[in-house]
This record gives sequence, structure tokens and C-alpha cells, in this order.
Amino acid sequence: MSERTRNLPRRSCHAVPGSNERFLEKAQGIPADMVFLDLEDSVAPLEKEAARGKVVKAIREGDWGDKVVCVRINAWDTEWTVFDVLEVVGGEGERLDEVMLPKVESAAQVVALDLLLTQVEKKAGLPVGHVGIEAQIETTRGLINVEEICAASPRLETIIFGPADFAASMEMPVLTGGVQIPEYPGDHFHYVFSKILMAGRANGLQVIDGPFLKIRELDAFRDYCQRTKTLGFDGKWSLHPDQVEVLNEVFSPTQEQFDRAWDILDAYEKATTEGDRRGAVMFGDEMIDEASRKMAIKFVSRGERAGFTRSAG
Repeated sequence: MSERTRNLPRRSCHAVPGSNERFLEKAQGIPADMVFLDLEDSVAPLEKEAARGKVVKAIREGDWGDKVVCVRINAWDTEWTVFDVLEVVGGEGERLDEVMLPKVESAAQVVALDLLLTQVEKKAGLPVGHVGIEAQIETTRGLINVEEICAASPRLETIIFGPADFAASMEMPVLTGGVQIPEYPGDHFHYVFSKILMAGRANGLQVIDGPFLKIRELDAFRDYCQRTKTLGFDGKWSLHPDQVEVLNEVFSPTQEQFDRAWDILDAYEKATTEGDRRGAVMFGDEMIDEASRKMAIKFVSRGERAGFTRSAG
């Protein structure tokens, strides 16, 4: 894993087709926390090999600031995977933070990528473990094996849900992925979200929701973001620059929440270390204890990831 990126925010994870040089240049100025330059689904089969060189050039010559820079390679069941890694990591691994492996169905697939990355890093003169891995859960078999997948490699930094391919794998009667189904009395992906989230958190990973394909419907997008944000996800994909601003807002605490979390930590610290050292104490109109401290720490850490500082006074 990359020590630089493991704890950086991924509220907004912006997808960029690796074959489109204009989009590759434009992505550098988009205020997304993370960008992934795609060699998989958004690149036509006849353009995949040429896209590698465009991605390497964009990483080498571009100004990516402090963004997490990732390349989504092709899945292991294609003829492109190994050569994606050889050319991209070997060509510009120094600034590359991660590779994203799509359609992961077993821990062995992550281990295989880890071993390949080690060889390429050594050949390229990079520190072993420099390049992290993001794994996508997009099939029923991947979901069944998600616990083992999340524990497969110390390089893993995030686990990601891919709703469109998953819907196809489940044979759901839908033609648009990643959106709410009005006919279903609830959230049709609630179980999937929860299972992936628990597996990721049990292994210290950030957990990311995939794309919302109706890119012009920002109100519906905001509403759907609230579902995974409320469960505890760290962020979500964006397919259009307009979605990035929504994600950065939704997946950040408010200043009021950030300040309140700090106040809870202060009150709990005082209660447990001063006077009669109580483990539970009133904070305003609520009782706080160790569980309250843990919840407050999450708000503080997410706020700090987003660049918040505590208000004066």
C-alpha cells in the first residue's frame, strides 16, 4: 500500500476514460479527491492498447496536485491485464498511487495482482508495496467471497461496489445501473452495501460506492448518495464534473458536526481523567460514554480528511 494515500479522502472518485486525451487533461483541474484513469469499460477494445500510452503520458506530464491517482486495469479474464500493469506501472509508477482491479471474485485474484506488482516495482526501481490496490465487487461470486477478498493483501486500500455489472450478474430486470428502483419497496442494494461495508471496515479499508448513471439528475444523485453516506461509506464515483461538488459536500461532515464531535471528545476526556473519573457523563441533554467517543472520532477524522479545522472558541 502507499502510505501517502491510504488515509487520504475519497469522497469523490472521478472516472476518466483513458483513451480520451481531452478528458485526461481536463480531469487534472476537477476538485475530486481521487481520479482513476480507466482502461476497462469506458475504453473500446480496439483502443485499449493505445490507451495505456495516453494514460502513462497523462500521469507523467500532468499536474495532479494531491489527488489520489489510480488506473483501472482490465479484469483477469481478459488478455490485457498483465500488459496493463507492465506498461502503466512500469512506465509511470512513481506518481501512480493505485491500480484498480475490476470484477474481483476471489482473494487469489488480488494475491496474483500483488505478486505481479511486486515484480514490476522491483524492475522499475520502485519501493515494493508502493502501488496500492482497489478491488471492485461487481458479481454475485465476488460478494459471496468479499470477506476473503478484503483480507487478501496489505496493498488493499479500498473496496468498491460496481452496481451495473452486479445488477447484470443478479439478472435484475433493470437497464440502468446505480439508481433507485421505484417499484421495489426499499433499497434493492441495501444488503449488498452492508455486506461490502462490514468486510471493508473489518480489514481497515475505505469503502466506496460506484456510479450513478443518470448524470444530469443531480437531485436524484444527491438523494442516492445519502443512502451509502448514512451507512458509513467514505465516498462514491463521479462520472461528470457536476457530480464532484455534490459528493464533496455529502460525504463531508458539516462544520457544526465537526465542532460538536471535538466538544464530545473534550467532555469525555475530562470526565474520565478528572474528579471521580466517570465513564459516562451528561453532555447537554444526552449521556455520552466510550461508544460516543468512538463515533466522535469518526466525525473528526473525516472532517480532517476534508480539510476542516476546529472553530475558535
